[in-house]
Amino acid sequence: MKGLKELLGGMFKSGKIPYEKAKEMARHQDVAVRLELAGREDLKPEILYYLAEDDDVGVRRVIAANAAAPRLADLLLAGDADHEVRVGLAEKIALLAPGLSSDEQDKIRKMTYEALEILARDQVTKVRQIIAETLKDVADAPAKVIQNLARDAELVVSAPILEYSPVLTSDDLLEIIASDPVHGALFAVSRRRNIDNRISDAIVRTDSTEAIAELLGNDSAQIREETLDRIIDRAADVEEWHKPLVVHPKLPSGAAPKLARFVAENLLDILTARRDLDSETVAEVRDIVNRRLDESDGKDDTAIDAIGGEHLKKAAKMRKKGTLNHDAINAALQSGEYEFIAAALVELSGLSSATVMQAVSGRNAKGIVAVAWKAKLPSWVVEQLQLRLCRIPRKDVLTAPEGADYPLTEEEMIWQLDFLSDLAKKT
Repeated sequence: MKGLKELLGGMFKSGKIPYEKAKEMARHQDVAVRLELAGREDLKPEILYYLAEDDDVGVRRVIAANAAAPRLADLLLAGDADHEVRVGLAEKIALLAPGLSSDEQDKIRKMTYEALEILARDQVTKVRQIIAETLKDVADAPAKVIQNLARDAELVVSAPILEYSPVLTSDDLLEIIASDPVHGALFAVSRRRNIDNRISDAIVRTDSTEAIAELLGNDSAQIREETLDRIIDRAADVEEWHKPLVVHPKLPSGAAPKLARFVAENLLDILTARRDLDSETVAEVRDIVNRRLDESDGKDDTAIDAIGGEHLKKAAKMRKKGTLNHDAINAALQSGEYEFIAAALVELSGLSSATVMQAVSGRNAKGIVAVAWKAKLPSWVVEQLQLRLCRIPRKDVLTAPEGADYPLTEEEMIWQLDFLSDLAKKT
């Protein structure tokens, strides 16, 4: 058998290998000869296609990475049994993807698209990841391929597309958010540049603490004032939201005083230093801060034991005026007016003070959910009542399942109210 140097030496010096000699080399028993040939870009397409069917996986890997290989060879190798062949092919073919579409009329371009589609569905994550990383910021990448990658079960594949791809429309993203995507996908969507109000609203509705925190830290995201207000109303016990809210470029009216009631001291300095607050708001914030400092000395951190008559009168008066609602209760939660909140629950639910106090002082999560249901309060207030009024640990807080308004069924809540009422009569 001729040595490799002896066989190739003269031909490489002169550049191009004659067609007949290339055919002979493509069938050579020495794999080193075929490997040298597979790496060349000046051969006839049929020679490279022939080598794409080589028994030696090393030869097929070289062909897969060869930019001169015909698209028919790429299509063949897209289904190769060796994943390294497909990895090399993915690295090459993703660069050819921009401008391709599924209805290409040109045969060569259509084969490139078909190979790309196959690789984008490959069982090996690394293959799909390479395609995603290459196409993530390509404006004219094939839409169908991008759609598949965005919904991939592996975050390393879907995240780059969800965060960067300009091919995804707002409607695409809303559909993906609604489909309960893989954990971490919402986080990637929240980091996108210039996401609109509809997407922000959809992210907030998922109740994903991490995704909402990332959304708040995304200066380019459009967030409606009403949405920011809802976040702030629920933020007292979600520390991850505090700093991004305090430094958010545009706070709704009245937001700063709300934040001042619960954010840490180091954030209060940042809040009061905001240049977009008028003097009246700054004064209100400082007043709240001073009251917080005064109240913190010797404050009893236990749940309330009874409801004072003055609070019951105040709640009754507010109800007559039409001002006793979930906003009033939320404001009281933020300022720690727990006796008034209990009185408001009595007034809104029609239950006795003793019945309400059985849930409050007993730190009964199911009980307070039932009381809040009777008072017709929204689910986000129900969570805050458990956390702040009843001092229930976050891990034990009952939350409503998707599609439901309350964590318990109506029958369960009626049972809880009967149970609390019976207990109240016995005490």
